[in-house]
Amino acid sequence: MIAVLKRNASEADKDKVIEVIKSENFDVHPIQGVEKTIIGVLGNQDNRVKLKEKLMTMGCVEKVVVILEPYKLTSWNFKQHKTVIDLGDGVKVGGDELTVMAGPCSVESREQILETARIVKAGGAQLLRGGAFKPRTSPYSFQGLGEEGLKYMAEAREETGLKIITELMDIEHIDVIMKYTDVIQIGARNMQNYSLLKAIGKLDKPVMLKRGMSATIKEWLLAAEYVMNEGNHDVILCERGVRTFGEETRNTMDLSSIPLVQQISHLPIIADPSHGTGRWELVTPVARAAAAVGADGIMVEVHPEPQNALSDGHQSLKPANYHLMMDELRAIHSSIHRFDSREKKIAYA
Repeated sequence: MIAVLKRNASEADKDKVIEVIKSENFDVHPIQGVEKTIIGVLGNQDNRVKLKEKLMTMGCVEKVVVILEPYKLTSWNFKQHKTVIDLGDGVKVGGDELTVMAGPCSVESREQILETARIVKAGGAQLLRGGAFKPRTSPYSFQGLGEEGLKYMAEAREETGLKIITELMDIEHIDVIMKYTDVIQIGARNMQNYSLLKAIGKLDKPVMLKRGMSATIKEWLLAAEYVMNEGNHDVILCERGVRTFGEETRNTMDLSSIPLVQQISHLPIIADPSHGTGRWELVTPVARAAAAVGADGIMVEVHPEPQNALSDGHQSLKPANYHLMMDELRAIHSSIHRFDSREKKIAYA
């Protein structure tokens, strides 16, 4: 549930409310709104009636709202304004601009990542993606360069100004990933790795959480709850397709999840058409569609020579195709009227 404080509530009032909540063994998640303070309350549901009665006797509390949805911190009930994650240097995820994350599936060499960084920067991307530790289906496939790859990405950031996003696979890699990256990516295979989610929830670093290969929207949002419940509220959701019976594409890209999540959650959501389709010739059309349905950003794989890529070359865009896609995304994004899907809904007669 959430406790909404009155507009004139002081800092001392807020501290007193938090003290009462903690005294009943509930977790506290304060959010400072534009006009009011909202305090998220999580804990034993059996005791919430007693706590609600206590809070309503306090003069600084305007109302207490019980949240019935299983996801609490990710929902609009917890936060009345869309989450915008500021990565610094004018780069924001969830704001008015379409955020683009682009780069190779794997960091293969210094020359490869520097060349790719220059390409994606020239096209207008704000983040450089690249895997240093790679989760591969086969143990015999290229597993990444590890910290050496992260150093190359950091050098690319120094040269181009691009922010870095890379995947964290294991708790043992947290320190080295934290040293180099601007955004931690949690891949589809780890969406329900709850120990890992709890660990990154304690970090002061934005997290992009990919949807699991067979995960429902509810399971996806509950995975985000694990991160947020530990204190890290800078979470980005990424739709990358789900596994179905289809064999023509790598996954089935669920574009409907983007506006649906925006109806439910204040968190920004981006789309990954590279993993969603697994075919480079489908990446641009699906990226266009994702921008049209209101995605906050796009993540795509780009490689100077996809035919020689050590991983996922078949779904990576060549530089010319990447630049064409970026031109089309800018046109689509500028032509649609962005709106808060919670405030404005389509009415059917």
